[in-house]
Amino acid sequence: MGKFHVETLFKEGFCVFSVEACSRAYLLEAKLKVSRFLLACLLGASLSSATLAKPEGINLEGYDYPFPVRYHQISGFDAPLKMALMVVEPEGEANGRTAVLLHGKNFNGAYWETTAKSLSKRGFRVIIPDQIGFGKSSKPTEYSYTFAQLVLNTREAIKEVGAGKVTVIGHSMGGMLAVHWGLLYPDDMEQLILVNPIGLEDWTAEGVPYRGVAGWYEKELKTTAESIETYQKTFYYDGKWTPEYARWAELLAAPIGSPDYPRVAKVQALTTSMVVSQPVTRKFHSLLVPTTLILGERDRTAIDKDLAPKAIADKLGRYDLLGSEIVQRLRKGRLIPLEGLGHLPHIEDFPRFEEALEEALKL
Repeated sequence: MGKFHVETLFKEGFCVFSVEACSRAYLLEAKLKVSRFLLACLLGASLSSATLAKPEGINLEGYDYPFPVRYHQISGFDAPLKMALMVVEPEGEANGRTAVLLHGKNFNGAYWETTAKSLSKRGFRVIIPDQIGFGKSSKPTEYSYTFAQLVLNTREAIKEVGAGKVTVIGHSMGGMLAVHWGLLYPDDMEQLILVNPIGLEDWTAEGVPYRGVAGWYEKELKTTAESIETYQKTFYYDGKWTPEYARWAELLAAPIGSPDYPRVAKVQALTTSMVVSQPVTRKFHSLLVPTTLILGERDRTAIDKDLAPKAIADKLGRYDLLGSEIVQRLRKGRLIPLEGLGHLPHIEDFPRFEEALEEALKL
């Protein structure tokens, strides 16, 4: 579940001050909430109002990330924006290399915790940004949500913390961002590692109806903790659910009850439009950076394929086929397939992912 500030624990029903200060009625309510919380954790943490991580705001202010967070200021239309990032120094002897980890659309930088620790033990310096619109970063609704803009933001942020040439590891939407970065600024990179990136096919061109920003916004407003769990259980984890899986779903669901959630929903709609309208499938032939794809082959992710006729939908998101197709378009490319794993191999089976990552990191 992560670590919470004292104020957040109190709001969740934990009595963290003197017992004498709590009324009997409040103590009873607190005990019931604590019991439900512990029971949910022990039984596998099905999402409910009792188990959600509830931050103090839409920027996850009440949730502690696994490493210290610093902020890089970016110019906005009305006011400066804050881009959160974590910097993890090498554990032991440094190898002189830096890895930048880019998160997916339904996540934030915190889910790279285990990967960052593994890289740090290998001597890497690790930088983990939250993109504008995600995690602990600012969430403007009047903003140029394009991959090119996110690349500029990320380059500025890592230069501020003293990074030179880097290895970029991008997952899902972060994989799309990594490709755009490699195309725009190939000299920034030693290598590119894509973990189940989306954008490997052009869904609109394949026949998926374009829902539009207003449609995506309406859909986001209807999102619930239960619908997030159902989606991730079905499409990410092959029907399985564990406390580790629930942990990341909870963070995605946490802002739903906030009065500022419509802002989050609008940002989600705008970034969905960015993903759908800027696929990278036809750009791989232009990449000069050595590129490795690590693909969980059970993955079938394709945004809005439920809107397409079944005959079309069944052909989309076939990562077991897409990998070999994309590698053929790369000038310097290789594929590391992970049979039986889905969209989040670094969460679903970290030992297998770590082995694949170690192989990918060899220059």
